[in-house]
Amino acid sequence: MSDLVTAVSTPPSDRVLEAMAVSRRGVEELLPEAEWLLKLQRSESSGTPLRIKLGLDPTAPDLHLGHTVVLNKMRQLQDLGHQVIFLVGDFTSMIGDPSGRNTTRPPLTREQIEANAQTYYAQASLVLDPARTEIRYNSEWSDPLGARGMIQLAAKYTVARMMERDDFHKRFKDGTPISVHEFLYPLMQGYDSVALKSDLELGGTDQKFNLLMGRHLQQEHGQEPQCILTMPLLEGLDGVDKMSKSKNNYIGITEAAPSMFAKVLSISDRLMWRWFTLLSFRSEAAIATLKAEIAAGRNPKEAKVMLAREITERFHGRSGADAAEEDFARRSAGGVPDQIPEMALTGAPLGIGALLKQAGLVASGSEALRLVEQGGVRLDGAVVSDKGLKVGAGTVVVQVGKRKFARVTLS
Repeated sequence: MSDLVTAVSTPPSDRVLEAMAVSRRGVEELLPEAEWLLKLQRSESSGTPLRIKLGLDPTAPDLHLGHTVVLNKMRQLQDLGHQVIFLVGDFTSMIGDPSGRNTTRPPLTREQIEANAQTYYAQASLVLDPARTEIRYNSEWSDPLGARGMIQLAAKYTVARMMERDDFHKRFKDGTPISVHEFLYPLMQGYDSVALKSDLELGGTDQKFNLLMGRHLQQEHGQEPQCILTMPLLEGLDGVDKMSKSKNNYIGITEAAPSMFAKVLSISDRLMWRWFTLLSFRSEAAIATLKAEIAAGRNPKEAKVMLAREITERFHGRSGADAAEEDFARRSAGGVPDQIPEMALTGAPLGIGALLKQAGLVASGSEALRLVEQGGVRLDGAVVSDKGLKVGAGTVVVQVGKRKFARVTLS
């Protein structure tokens, strides 16, 4: 810690202050913030980039925009000149991350892990600069650890401390089984930080316990402890639950450009600003200016189109974003009359069936769901395919068939 102490007497440079602003943007927590400032100062004075780690377990074959919240932060820090490490948790996936679970997560087979891992880095490279990204697999050091090393590692943490973790505590209190192997997960994730000598580890808010474990184990191994940065969990298209494939409220980063563009435009006006903060690379000042313009009367759809273009262009290039915007404009202009009924409804988020019925576009909820199955329902020009879709607060143009329309403001 002597280098950190030395840095205390040196006022932060403009570059370090910029790095701190980038580090803080949109984050839930940056801990300990003072240590991170000193690490940045030391890095600048020595010319040595900091090692910044993000680990993802390949539990599914594809990534969605929710995953890119932390990847975006990694890219921002990468652009400041630091060394980012994209860690594929091929070993930890076999244990199963218990974070936020009220039941034991079934471990994946080696075959499932290898199949999923093949696509993870390729998709992450759509956000990160692959030429400046170090990719690692935690089986590199976890497999050689062996039984003896695992026992020695387990001796560095107590059961009492492990039971302070919220999900373990709740499950124990409720009498829900906790398998012994689940205790190994945070230990192994923490050991990753020891093996990689990381200066900063990123993760979602649900990863805080695991990230702090990395600090603890680094200290136990005589290393300078990493700082941790947690990012909020991104709400999905419904504006309620976190983005998840299982809830079908997601946008996959390999999704077709027209679908991606239309889905971004389908989110509520309120959720749009949350997405701007967590997904856009625009400066905070630019977003604040845009928000003020909307408050002063500018059409919020214009801001939403800007966000949809930025996200679509990131994964499909400018030509893909241009084509997606033209496709959306063509579909919207071709089917929506100049004069359509307008109404205000309450109860957001509202299921698509209830929304259509309350808007007077169908006679019953069952008719609404049947029309969804047949592809006869659109929101802001995008076909609705999910019968379980919940529409959040905001204004949407609802279309049933070719002739029924309504502009609904939901609160």
